[in-house]
Amino acid sequence: MSSRLMPPTPVLHTPRLVLRPVRSKDAPVIQRRFPRWDVVKWLNPNIPWPYPADGATTFVANCLAEMARGEKSHWAIVPRKGPADLIGLIDLWPDDGSSRDQRGFWLDPEYQGQGLMTEAANRVTDYAFRELKWPCLWLRNAQENHASRRIKEKQGARLVDLMISECVSGKVEQMVWQLNARDWMARQSA
Repeated sequence: MSSRLMPPTPVLHTPRLVLRPVRSKDAPVIQRRFPRWDVVKWLNPNIPWPYPADGATTFVANCLAEMARGEKSHWAIVPRKGPADLIGLIDLWPDDGSSRDQRGFWLDPEYQGQGLMTEAANRVTDYAFRELKWPCLWLRNAQENHASRRIKEKQGARLVDLMISECVSGKVEQMVWQLNARDWMARQSA
């Protein structure tokens, strides 16, 4: 495990979004928006499915504990022009040296297809490279998760490996990507 600790999770802004730290009162909104097969099927197999009635409460408690220990940053994705509640989450954590995965996200299907997750992912990536000074990000997605793949391609990540891995829907082929800070900075200034 990396000895790098995450600083307190900051509020980040994009033209259309506010990314703010997850908080306890987000649990009811997460419980309402998250447990949909379209959202869950490609995610970490540790997510219980079917999603229990206390799933979001347990999840948020874990997020708050991880942030308090400096293990991860967890942001609620909130549109500037409403609704006032979160519409998804995005997470970032230091490289542990083996998992080759440092960012995760999900978005309510009602808000997909508008470039909002790309906007959130770009802001969190910029934070990792400019403020945390990380040299690269390791990213993964199920090969069949085309929307997640497109975000990585748009960001300029390089596909470096394919591997069989577990997700909520079972064994899948996962794409492993690397995004280098130098490449990211060059694309942003171009």
